[in-house]
Amino acid sequence: MYTYLSHLVCSACKRTYPADARIQTCGCGSPLLVSYDLQKLKGHLRKEDLKTRPETLWRYHELLPIVSEESIVTLHETMTPIIPLFRSGLDMNIPGLLVKDEGVLPSGTFKARGAAVGISKAKELGVTALALPTNGNAGAAWALYAARAGIEATVAMPITAPIVPQKECIVAGAKLWLVDGTIADAGALIVEAGKIKGWYDVGTLKEPYRLEGKKTMGFEIAEQTQWNVPDVIVYPTGGGAGVIGIYKALRELQQIGWIGERLPRMVVAQAAGCAPLVRAYELGEKTSQLWENAATIAFGMRVPKPLGDFMILNIVEQTGGTAISVTDDDVRTERKKVAQQEGLHICPEGAAAFAAARRLRQSGWIKQDERVLVMNTGSGLKYADQIDDEGTEYFNVTRINE
Repeated sequence: MYTYLSHLVCSACKRTYPADARIQTCGCGSPLLVSYDLQKLKGHLRKEDLKTRPETLWRYHELLPIVSEESIVTLHETMTPIIPLFRSGLDMNIPGLLVKDEGVLPSGTFKARGAAVGISKAKELGVTALALPTNGNAGAAWALYAARAGIEATVAMPITAPIVPQKECIVAGAKLWLVDGTIADAGALIVEAGKIKGWYDVGTLKEPYRLEGKKTMGFEIAEQTQWNVPDVIVYPTGGGAGVIGIYKALRELQQIGWIGERLPRMVVAQAAGCAPLVRAYELGEKTSQLWENAATIAFGMRVPKPLGDFMILNIVEQTGGTAISVTDDDVRTERKKVAQQEGLHICPEGAAAFAAARRLRQSGWIKQDERVLVMNTGSGLKYADQIDDEGTEYFNVTRINE
């Protein structure tokens, strides 16, 4: 079988829906999750079967929601590397420091995973027009994959969003709406316009399938660590689909017996200027409250209230993890350090995760002998305009060796 897709289930009330339903969220308003027949899969798929498959996210197709291989829309979503960071690890006193670099994916960020699977399923469901709010990179990825699939895309993002993803939406032929406000305001606009236009809303957790693309990070982490997962995973968190997806993947692998009972402690890293999950965690709350006047240079983390906040906070609790915020100055400093120590040009969100790891090691929460995987969610080139030119020497050269 190409997929062992079973049904959809509500993340809150547990109501179920048929797998072939074209549905956005549960009737109670909560996100839907995709379920698979794991017991049946357990008897038909072995770890060894993966060894001969192409190194793309589609190597895990039995645990992805696409029914027919012909429905796949792909730009070759390669497995992303896990890289040991010796100099940065020495600097942080974390000898087992690792990074998973999502910047090598199509469109330059981990958003390609959700777009590849989400667009493929939208095509399979007969969707001809979709829309989403975004802080930038998701819009760029979905616009490019929608173009690949021949699906009309409308993208709404804050007018202050980084210029590169704006241009990517334009060049891909998507309709781009710039909103004077946050991603929450962009989302409200998409919802209202969608009632008239009949769009398929693919905003974070507004449909079940983007998350399934994100979870392939978890599959890769397990496979690339020889099914012996890291002690800690630090994830820069805005909407939080990455955290939910990785946890979902690891739980599915547990249920088919591919990994043991131990799961990584999940760390939610947020920006001090927009940290609703950190505040909720510190107060011991199950959901977050809207963060007023959200602001950070790590733009992908500028989400005032994640729709899946209750799931993210539960994952932190279930794994013995934590939530921590870092400043924009921390982000700038860490971005330069990683580039200069390792030659790796990370995005601001990835830098926030590195800054969080550093602080957690300083506090003793991370132990010296632990393997710590930091997620870099995109290429630093997406935010090249944030780099200052301090220390650069300029020369007006008219003749050489006169």
